[in-house]
Amino acid sequence: MKIPVLNSEGGAAGEFELRDDFIIKGSRGQQTVRDAVVAIQSNRRSGTACTKTLGEVAGSGKKPWKQKGTGRARAGSFASPLWRGGGVVFGPKPRDWSLGMPKKVRRLALQKALGDRLATGDVVIVDTITLKTPKTKEFVSVVKNLKVGDRSVLLVVDKPEKNLMLASGNVAYVTVVDASNLNVYDVTLAHKLVFMKAAFQKVEQRLAKD
Repeated sequence: MKIPVLNSEGGAAGEFELRDDFIIKGSRGQQTVRDAVVAIQSNRRSGTACTKTLGEVAGSGKKPWKQKGTGRARAGSFASPLWRGGGVVFGPKPRDWSLGMPKKVRRLALQKALGDRLATGDVVIVDTITLKTPKTKEFVSVVKNLKVGDRSVLLVVDKPEKNLMLASGNVAYVTVVDASNLNVYDVTLAHKLVFMKAAFQKVEQRLAKD
């Protein structure tokens, strides 16, 4: 499969030869993509939410008033969950949300997700993007030349370049990520994917490992 390669002006700059088995057809790997996204989101959870139960709330254990004879509703504790400042029933406690996945499964998920985006025409490969100055205006001009719109663009680079990182920092809809850190969640979340040619080669080599 051949994918057209563009230059930073949006013109043709050759083709990228993609191996035939890169795009996984059919439903194979779909559940793996879902599992990988859930794992990534779970691993980002801090798991530090904590509430106090009735027994953990500070204060006296004394009964607020006698059981009968006051005309008021009966109460057994100042820390009752029914009261302001009382304990929380079945509230969250600190826990580890992290989920592990084997490397081969992660690679399969990334290959499936990336292959599906290639099949739908959401991936653009650019030869290289070299900015003379770290100016946002110059970077936005390049993005417009590539005709990827202004809805969550993921730019995958082979190595972070100072001017590019500085210029893209003020563009809210563009996220720059190193090819070695690319994951399934990034691929599925972005509206359009823009790869440097060297970055795509890096990802392809990474997925080709046994």
